Amino acid sequence: MASGDLDALLRVTSPTYRGETPPDIAFGKYDGALGQLVLAVTGKGIAACSFEPENDVFELVTRHVGRFIGPDPRRLDPVRRELDAYFSSRLRAFATPVDLALATPFARTVLQKTMAVPYGTTTTLEAIGVSIGRPRALRAIGNALASNPVCVIVPCHRVVREDGTIGDYAGGPAAKQHLLNVEQRAAAAGR
Repeated sequence: MASGDLDALLRVTSPTYRGETPPDIAFGKYDGALGQLVLAVTGKGIAACSFEPENDVFELVTRHVGRFIGPDPRRLDPVRRELDAYFSSRLRAFATPVDLALATPFARTVLQKTMAVPYGTTTTLEAIGVSIGRPRALRAIGNALASNPVCVIVPCHRVVREDGTIGDYAGGPAAKQHLLNVEQRAAAAGR
């Protein structure tokens, strides 16, 4: 979708959007090492960093977070800069606050535990289950990770299978392996 298409979509679906007025929810794209990520930033933090199609993310944000949505480089550009720094191994921890408004209460619990997994390391579904007191809820934990609305920034890519294989990922297995490689190389180099 071209930026003109996004502006047209915003005018039609967000009746209060006026272009010159800063929106409640900043919405845009990031083009980087893994292709396009769709971003949504609320007053609380980043609510979406998604591999999903732009229209799908827009609809989800509109339905669950708010309708006054528009491009706002002032709020999107800092996230884009952090993603650039992360992908070039210059950033280990994102400073942008995370808003898990698009996650269910159970998923929030799982994703918050995932945010505690150190850069350059991995954990397992089983370990996450034990840490949240739900060791048998592996399928639910897997679903929570698969529906992570803030990929890369909330590092669900750091959760691997018990046998050490990388498992599924919203951006695909190659994207997950790329993220793990970026972190492992930087950690090994001491950056």
